[in-house]
Amino acid sequence: MIKIKQHIQNSIAVKQSILSSNNLLKSIEKAIETIAHSFKNDGKILLCGNGGSACDAMHLAEEFTGNYSRNRKPFPAIPLTDAGHITCTANDFGYENVFARAVEAYGKANDVLLAFSTSGNSENVVLACEKAKTLNMKIIAFTGETGGKLASICDVLINIPSKNTAHIQESHITIGHLIIEGVEDIIIF
Repeated sequence: MIKIKQHIQNSIAVKQSILSSNNLLKSIEKAIETIAHSFKNDGKILLCGNGGSACDAMHLAEEFTGNYSRNRKPFPAIPLTDAGHITCTANDFGYENVFARAVEAYGKANDVLLAFSTSGNSENVVLACEKAKTLNMKIIAFTGETGGKLASICDVLINIPSKNTAHIQESHITIGHLIIEGVEDIIIF
């Protein structure tokens, strides 16, 4: 029982740290504005990450395209997690290029890349961001405490004040939900 309570208390402490970080709260607002601007101007979002972060990318994409909290038109969001694409690209070009190739295929100026990496250093996510830059896309990076390599590449850094992967990913989903709701507020009302 102690481990259960401790995990929940640690997760709450991370979220309290987010609440007390004006820079992080401003980054969340900027992410909302960036995505809403893209959608209003016929843009879309692409999302990528590895492992649990790939699942987070898919989770948020389906809530943009499907439904989050309101009955509304779908927002264009493409998770770059298709198994066929990933295995083909990894086989032919190396795993480090799986997301960059997809960004090159689908991305254009005025689109936004949501890049998930708890360390901020996942090579395939970093290369996807570098490709997005060449296409004049905006980049929102969801990372852990330091931001890693993504901190210097992205336009908006959402770096969770933790080194614990589980708490970082829990916070990514919480903030992802906040972003969707904020985008809905801007576009629907």
